[in-house]
Amino acid sequence: MNALIARVMEWPPVYRLWMAPFAEQKLRPIRAHTDLTRVRRVLDVGCGPGTNTALFSGSDYLGIDINESYIESARRRHRRTFVAADVTTYRVGDHERFDLILVNSLLHHLDDSSTVRLLEHLSRLLTDDGRVHVLELVLPDSPSAARFLARHDRGKFARPLDGWSALLGSVLEPVLTEPYGVGLPGVTLWNMVYFMGRTKK
Repeated sequence: MNALIARVMEWPPVYRLWMAPFAEQKLRPIRAHTDLTRVRRVLDVGCGPGTNTALFSGSDYLGIDINESYIESARRRHRRTFVAADVTTYRVGDHERFDLILVNSLLHHLDDSSTVRLLEHLSRLLTDDGRVHVLELVLPDSPSAARFLARHDRGKFARPLDGWSALLGSVLEPVLTEPYGVGLPGVTLWNMVYFMGRTKK
């Protein structure tokens, strides 16, 4: 069943339909803690079919995803720049680095070593004043709807909050770590964490 769900979610219209009711909730911490009018250049890692693109309408934006069908869908729907590629091999010149890198719900699909490798590479794509913004799925300790959904997510590496803090902080210098919930009125469907980090000096 999980394999079937994963295949269905690879279809961009299904992915967009599933994410639409919750996209704004997931992005809420970025709006709260970042002056988006001052963001110059954005890299949206694992951008999917352009789910986050509208948030950065005033910035130079690049979406990157390894899924070519997502990228084709994003190109059709948004007049922005999208690239189908593995971000760990993506290179830019010093003058093309990014002051905001977004990683939205990607890392719970990666094991620890792959996550570290990705974050180390992203830190090299940041400007000196840049920040990496991570939104990730938290695995709650106690039984709940959020724990059930985290356990049955396509990504197999949802981590407890302290696990995320330790893993992300092992590569990036933490600026802010904030847990929050996403769901329906009165019901938390997903426990999330917002992490903002910068390159370690």
